Amino acid sequence: MQLASGGSSAGAVLNEQQEDQMTASRTVESVDELKTLVGQELGVGAWLEITQDRINAFADVTEDHQFIHVDPERAAKTPFGTTIAHGFLTLSLLPALGHGREGVRLNLSPKMAVNYGLNRVRFVSPVKVGSRIRMRTTLQAVDEVSPGVLQLTQTQTVEIEGGDRPALVAESLTRLYL
Repeated sequence: MQLASGGSSAGAVLNEQQEDQMTASRTVESVDELKTLVGQELGVGAWLEITQDRINAFADVTEDHQFIHVDPERAAKTPFGTTIAHGFLTLSLLPALGHGREGVRLNLSPKMAVNYGLNRVRFVSPVKVGSRIRMRTTLQAVDEVSPGVLQLTQTQTVEIEGGDRPALVAESLTRLYL
């Protein structure tokens, strides 16, 4: 259980109730049923450790070898005290962080689903090497953009285990072709 901001016991009870509701598996099989979930958390993914090997591999792929990511000795002298993951590495992990998510399952049988982009992204807190992160997903909107095509707007919040603030908050768009 995580304490809500302020750390009050009432907040702890509320957060515990939210986690109980979130982890309860539910399968959504219609668009109308999905629309009833707007504004609600759909679920939370498993924890994923951010290793130096993963950070280095991302640095190689993106050619972003800034020392705060890849040089532990120099990074130790920064306010972070260690290397940190690239913000875009954390962002790129959203699909992986959503796999195996506990909570609501969508069974709308789309012909395909497409990542349509992002409306907003904020890198709120650095992810230090060795940290574990996970993602919470909240459904913000379900819109029919054309016949047989739904657009889901979701808030993706990447938490850092033991952290007070999230690593990242993104508003993502997914299109489902039914």
